[in-house]
Amino acid sequence: MSIQDELIIEQIEIGPMANFCYIVGSRETREVALVDPAWDIDSLLDRIDHSDYQLVAALATHYHPDHVGGGMKGSNIAGVAELVGKRPVKVYANKHESDGVKRVTELSDSDIVSVESGDFLDVGPVRIEFLHTPGHTPGSQCFRIRNTVVSGDTLFIDGCGRVDLPGSNKEDMFHSLQKLKSLPSDTLVLPGHNYSAVPNATIAEVRSYNSYLSIRDLETWHHIMGH
Repeated sequence: MSIQDELIIEQIEIGPMANFCYIVGSRETREVALVDPAWDIDSLLDRIDHSDYQLVAALATHYHPDHVGGGMKGSNIAGVAELVGKRPVKVYANKHESDGVKRVTELSDSDIVSVESGDFLDVGPVRIEFLHTPGHTPGSQCFRIRNTVVSGDTLFIDGCGRVDLPGSNKEDMFHSLQKLKSLPSDTLVLPGHNYSAVPNATIAEVRSYNSYLSIRDLETWHHIMGH
């Protein structure tokens, strides 16, 4: 089995905000992790069970309720709390985001594993690298799995996450985009929302039609994004 054949990556559009949830893991061991499970936990678990996968972890790109569940605009979104209630797995969040995840989901400290940029999680023989990419939120993170990066709300195919929300930082976003822009050209980008004409693209393709990645200096960035 080749390296890529071994890898499970399923992109699932879910919820009314065009969120993408991902199943990532090992075809050999059938172990998988869920990235940003929210909106319809039962359907996600049904999909995992139907495929004969074994759920071993949940990964959070950031703490916004449309990605991890919790209260939003007067309603409650199902998410990692409901997932952990049905399958007792750990939720992996960046150390700068753990308190935010705990606050919006009401999970306990023991449910959350705080990680740093450069840490790894092995799901069977598949290694997932955590990349801290602040800007949209202080602890936003991406997940690099071989030549694929799950980019959450940091990088979209033709845009980037908002930087006008509480906890956002324009300068941090610039540096995070530079980090992702420097990944190998054949890296497949899997964003946090289906906001574009295509659901995924390589870094080379994203560079070609995402104007935010063409900005090379902070002065221009601040001018474009507003002070």
